Amino acid sequence: MLAMNYSKYIELKIRRLEPGILEIAMGTDPAKLPTANARMHWELAEVWLDVDRDPETRVAILKGSAKGFSGGGDFAMIEQIVQDFEVRARTWREARDIVYNVINCSKMVVSAMNGPAVGAGLVAGLLADVSIAARNARIIDGHTRLGVAAGDHAAIVWPLLCGMAKAKYYLLLCETVSGEEAERIGLVSLACEEAELEAKALEVARKLAAGAQTALRWTKYSLNNWLRMAGPTLDASMALEMLGFTGPEAKEGVASHREKRKPAFPPPPKDF
Repeated sequence: MLAMNYSKYIELKIRRLEPGILEIAMGTDPAKLPTANARMHWELAEVWLDVDRDPETRVAILKGSAKGFSGGGDFAMIEQIVQDFEVRARTWREARDIVYNVINCSKMVVSAMNGPAVGAGLVAGLLADVSIAARNARIIDGHTRLGVAAGDHAAIVWPLLCGMAKAKYYLLLCETVSGEEAERIGLVSLACEEAELEAKALEVARKLAAGAQTALRWTKYSLNNWLRMAGPTLDASMALEMLGFTGPEAKEGVASHREKRKPAFPPPPKDF
């Protein structure tokens, strides 16, 4: 029985694995790659507030489906962002809240990333206190391929995790990072074989749940001040991402994804 009522969540499947440990699974169909539609985007921002308030939870494990961790934004939602200011403003607020709510959640968060790891799910996955990736996981920040600035979490945490040179390389070129390479460069905490991923996440969660909770939470709070200090960087990147959605590059990026072709981005504005 959950003390906290998680019944409002539809796109996130939430269950108690054992005392103190909560599992948050993205997506409604384990046979499909979870995609962040408008509902899931909101839920990924909201859930960390409930986890923080949940007296029976010490650790939350975030996972995807058997198909993969997260597949990025639903294209219907992305097209609405391009076309509708109200949707754009709401998405900006939720994207900001996903980042800050994970950072400010007092409970420990462990992510277990397999297959593709993209978009809003990746935000929470890389901001987790302990991030674990399958060696063959495929991590990618696809913002610039879509024609918008790398907003969300990238500017605030990638340089801190793997250094500015690697962050620029992967964010500017949208190159895929394998789970094995992500561990090597420090982008994730651990990498393991995909078959061992859930067991490893549970092993780490059990150790955290058995630890001194006040000490762990105050340590997390202190360490996350590095991220809070980078708040203006995050805010700028998110604002520029949303500005990009109003321009011709985003329209071409969305069209090229829809048509499964290389984008032909227009030249930048004169004197840009």
